[in-house]
Amino acid sequence: MEPPPAQTPSALRYAWFVVALLVPVALLNYLDRQMLATMKASMVGDIPTIANRADWGLVLGCFKWTYAVLSPFGGYVADRFSRRWVIGGSLFVWSLVTWWTGHVTTFNELMLARALMGISEAFYIPAALALITEYHFGSTRSRAVGVHQAGIYIGQIMGGFAGYVADSPDHGWRWMFTTCGMIGAAYALPLLALLRDPERAPVPTPAAASASAAPTTGVVRGLLGNRNFILLVLYFTLPAIAGWVVRDWMPDILKEKFQLGQGKAGVSAILFVQVASLVGAVIGGTLADRWMRHTPRGRIYASAIGMALFLPALFGVGNAGTLTFAIVGLCVFGLGWGFFDCNNMPILCQIARPEWRATGYGIMNLVSISCGGFGDWAFGALRDRHVPLNLIFGAFAGVALLSIAIVLLIKPRSEAELRS
Repeated sequence: MEPPPAQTPSALRYAWFVVALLVPVALLNYLDRQMLATMKASMVGDIPTIANRADWGLVLGCFKWTYAVLSPFGGYVADRFSRRWVIGGSLFVWSLVTWWTGHVTTFNELMLARALMGISEAFYIPAALALITEYHFGSTRSRAVGVHQAGIYIGQIMGGFAGYVADSPDHGWRWMFTTCGMIGAAYALPLLALLRDPERAPVPTPAAASASAAPTTGVVRGLLGNRNFILLVLYFTLPAIAGWVVRDWMPDILKEKFQLGQGKAGVSAILFVQVASLVGAVIGGTLADRWMRHTPRGRIYASAIGMALFLPALFGVGNAGTLTFAIVGLCVFGLGWGFFDCNNMPILCQIARPEWRATGYGIMNLVSISCGGFGDWAFGALRDRHVPLNLIFGAFAGVALLSIAIVLLIKPRSEAELRS
């Protein structure tokens, strides 16, 4: 495997500065999503046209479906135009939608707000991860993505406390959405001022020019005709169905199963799993970067370790008889999720050309989150029919086992091979 290109100290400092600028954006991105789940009881009580769990599943799924459908387009735009402007514009628009969500009064208005949220947020993640991996080469790539993903976990943790805000007579769920929207819109301006797109150095020799020649096929055909990319899409999708159900439904599951208040249920469901995810992203990213010194499959192996942790975790969550046992299962799940999450984009960088990576991640989001939306709806429908939790989460564990086999089939390629 060819060594990664060297970075000057000043270039590396700015590369980490880019990550630092994007961590608050990632935080807001997932805070705006997560607090909906933890404030469910207050929102349903205040919007009587939400009739049942299936309706709530549609609210959750509506965001995912619009987000998913627009993700490849968002990635394509980020690959063709300024990633800086795509990121800043996405943050500003979704913050306005977050503010408006605090003013909806009907089920249909809430559905529309979540759809608009999905459209505006679809442009962020593919552009942000592509920008980070463009600044960070092999020696820091997984760690940089892991630090960015830590912002996501912190946002989810903060969203876990939103149930307490919703229960507060001085604030409430509408105040939470309105405030977060204003903060995000304000941050978009300094972000655009400080963030810049990386400069691509001119090709110095004819041989290098040939190595980085334009692809002979289109981006969609190039990606969908790539066996490794199809495997990565499957690997990215199957475990994420369980991940979305854990993220969106676990506060409601714990509230009902252990007779908890809305605030405690939200914190119990979100805090521990996201702290564990943060730890997993740091450990998994560091392990993957070090493993890459010895084998180009280092990131694949690190991700597979995380997936292996899903198996006992999902069985534990589905069969938990006490809140403590459920939290232990969620912590193990979170640790595995961190290993998985910080390595997906770096693995994509090993199988797709640089100018296709944001589009590729957008396609991955399209498939994964579409299935996650159906998973949210199906989980609500199954719970309405009183299907036992241990059967549902047992099926998720089987999917995780299949996913380990899928990721190990991926064959990474060198940068020169990708450009040939």
